[in-house]
Amino acid sequence: MKTKIKTLVFGALCFGASGCTHNFEEINKNPNLIDQISPGTLVNEIIYNMAANNVTNHYNVNCQLMQVQLPYPAYYGGVQRYQILETTGDSQWNAAYRWAKNVDEMRQSAEAEGANNYLAIALTLNAWIYSNLTDTFGHVPFTEASRAEEGIIQAKYDDQEAIYTQLLADLETANSLYDHDVKMVFGTDILFANSSELWQKFTNSLRLRLLLRVSDVRPTAYEELKAILNDPASNPIIAQASESAILQVTGITPNLSPWSRPLDFSNQHAVGEFFIETLNALEDPRRPFYVGKARRETTDIGYKGIPSGYDNENFNYSPSYMNNQQVVPPMIIPILTYAEVEFIQAELAQKKHGNDAEKHFQQGIRAAIELWTEAPLPERYFDQELAQYDGTLERIMLHKYLALYFTDNQQWAEQRRTGYPVLPTTNAMLNDGKLPSRLLYPSLQPVYNPVNYEAAAASMGGDDINSKVWWDIH
Repeated sequence: MKTKIKTLVFGALCFGASGCTHNFEEINKNPNLIDQISPGTLVNEIIYNMAANNVTNHYNVNCQLMQVQLPYPAYYGGVQRYQILETTGDSQWNAAYRWAKNVDEMRQSAEAEGANNYLAIALTLNAWIYSNLTDTFGHVPFTEASRAEEGIIQAKYDDQEAIYTQLLADLETANSLYDHDVKMVFGTDILFANSSELWQKFTNSLRLRLLLRVSDVRPTAYEELKAILNDPASNPIIAQASESAILQVTGITPNLSPWSRPLDFSNQHAVGEFFIETLNALEDPRRPFYVGKARRETTDIGYKGIPSGYDNENFNYSPSYMNNQQVVPPMIIPILTYAEVEFIQAELAQKKHGNDAEKHFQQGIRAAIELWTEAPLPERYFDQELAQYDGTLERIMLHKYLALYFTDNQQWAEQRRTGYPVLPTTNAMLNDGKLPSRLLYPSLQPVYNPVNYEAAAASMGGDDINSKVWWDIH
């Protein structure tokens, strides 16, 4: 109330003073409030919050669908048994739209100030957020999203193909915008410490991911992929482990672990049998970083999991539970790694769109393992049959599946795209044992945006977990 009275008094005095109204707004500003953001103001908030949200959703949804971990004991239902509720995707949906709105504000500010490096980063972050969102749900609000201030309260849903077309165009534009002679001065970003060179490599590596994702349905995808890889000067990509897009969580406020209680990561969360037996077959050095040892009474029985979607049965051992030290800072949240880029190139070479499939395959494995063990991979690792490149896409995708651990919904997306790895099923699984193709729209959508929701659901064949997303044709 005092502020309002002072303003009215000051305003009344101005009416009698010559020229007083010319700078009234400037004089009457609160110096403690920010009335205009700079392009880099929101970068760290966006990166941290989206990465933290993505990794918790990875753990709770992706890891259960992909048989990495499962709640145990839990004898009925759950994501591990393909029970998908209207609330299963709420966290991802809400976070994506909240932070995509901030990305849009960042983009507008960058455009207004001619800050091209920040504009490129905004386009990249937007593509990262929306690609994960549309891969999870299918058609989603995009062009009309977050425009309530313009009077658009009920946003239309955009077709997934149209969304991908725009995101890929935006990433191509972003690549052309980077100017390494211009320093980014609005704070220091927590991903690449203001290195526009590394940001550009992330941009182009994300282009690789998205182009490969749609390669079965976009006729020009392989030519576009080859064009990027054949011109590294114009299209630099992540080419070594140190260039990976990985959020380093320090534990220093506000850069905290997404798990405020590390025990929530491990208590009653057993490792999935498929995941750990694959690692066991490889004698993989990542095992102690991921899980603890199983026990039968007082005897250590090594690394042993529980079958995902197990029936109502009792086991005569205590399984390996997830190692909660993974979520105690300093910890990492992978966003897009060098290992993933190598597996992309291995697949392209396997499909005759590149060279040296075995080389890229081995480099992908090495990078994925060293990310967690921080020690060189013994050369004997590749003497094992399951670690050898056998010329098949199935072998590449098995190791890519292992490499994508902790990376949002990428394991699930790649399994839907390729059909690999082939996951075992049980009689206790719902949905006839079929891996869900998408998550259901949040329950508020048919309530508050019914017309657009119904149109989107109808065009996909219904708001159903078996309605395939655009690029899922296998």
